[in-house]
Amino acid sequence: MLRQYLYLSTARGLSREDVETIIATSEANNAENGITGLLLYNGRNFLQLLEGAESALVALMTRITHDTRHSGVSVLRAQDIAERTCPEWAMKRVLIAQSVEDRKQLLEAELPESLDETVRQTIVNFAVLN
Repeated sequence: MLRQYLYLSTARGLSREDVETIIATSEANNAENGITGLLLYNGRNFLQLLEGAESALVALMTRITHDTRHSGVSVLRAQDIAERTCPEWAMKRVLIAQSVEDRKQLLEAELPESLDETVRQTIVNFAVLN
């Protein structure tokens, strides 16, 4: 059975290089562990969607929770899924554009059509904050 997690955390003061390192490491580790998903970072918070086997996600969430680069990890949604929403993305970074309207347009173009509507709305709401 596949699971999907959506979580939010606080990570103040990360440089662009720090975020790029997190993305690169996540891509490699997630591919190895059968995890897919996407990541948004607004300069203060991460919002991440993760998909995979329950055991792999629990192990990853444990590592994320203990990662000192961020705090306040809060799982917003954890649900069983029949199939992956992001099967091609070991870890897709979704860039947040400057204007709110550009953010919405970018997300609509990037987010998978099969994404649960509640999850989609949470991601869009996160992206327009800042």
